[in-house]
Amino acid sequence: MIKNYLKIYAKSFNWAGFFLPKKIYKKCSSLYDFCRTVDDIADQELKLDIKIKQFKEFKGKFINKDFNNQIIKNMHGVIDDTGISKKIVYDLFDGIESDLKNKVKINSKKELLIYSYRVAGTVGLMMAKILNVKKPNALKDAINLGIAMQLTNIARDVVEDNIKNRTYIELNFESIKNTLIIADSFYKSSFSSIADIPISCRFAILVARRVYRQIGTNILSKKNIENYNKSGKIYVSIFGKFFQTILSVFDFFILLINNSKEHDKESEHQIINEEINLNERI
Repeated sequence: MIKNYLKIYAKSFNWAGFFLPKKIYKKCSSLYDFCRTVDDIADQELKLDIKIKQFKEFKGKFINKDFNNQIIKNMHGVIDDTGISKKIVYDLFDGIESDLKNKVKINSKKELLIYSYRVAGTVGLMMAKILNVKKPNALKDAINLGIAMQLTNIARDVVEDNIKNRTYIELNFESIKNTLIIADSFYKSSFSSIADIPISCRFAILVARRVYRQIGTNILSKKNIENYNKSGKIYVSIFGKFFQTILSVFDFFILLINNSKEHDKESEHQIINEEINLNERI
């Protein structure tokens, strides 16, 4: 029996998933199980050559449709049901593979955006496909929400990543703060297009967006690197999740009367497009 990785590991997403229809939640859970499995290969405490071997084996099984692996079987079922382009999945593989090095160092905003698209923007885009989002701008903003969440992860996990010899941003509070400012701009860009999500799924995404954004606010409340280092893993409490859920009710009604659907991250998408054709994925 497959573990429900979404319930075990992704408590913020699982909280939001409570508001999804059961059939949609099941597909989202299959997507998360797949993404988590690939991610865990890169993050496990094993020698690099063993991790690379396991990664190649799993990717090969996905490409060859090895349905003896239930996680791969479920993921292909989601792809077939929703029309997700396999190019998006291969982008995810590329992002995970870029972490399979003795030392990872991101040196520019372009590299950070491309990495964040590959490991999380892809997930946002696949989620949007599961939710039956059709409009190109809304799909672009689903990428933006994924990127925002990844930048939040990077800001939260900078110490842990440094121990693993991964430098996505510099280990100081100014870099953390700047990363969260960029993340916030992506959260803002994602908001209006949530109105293009079918109404039965819309509230869940509003909750996920608010709860994850609150992680960044909690990080900024530490004010300096000393307090940040003392905090351990920064998360949103049960009360915090409940409060953000209440605020999401207001977001829901704002979207009902909001007519603005402008996508305002074209310059960032153009940077990503220098290496990856997003239109082919959308």
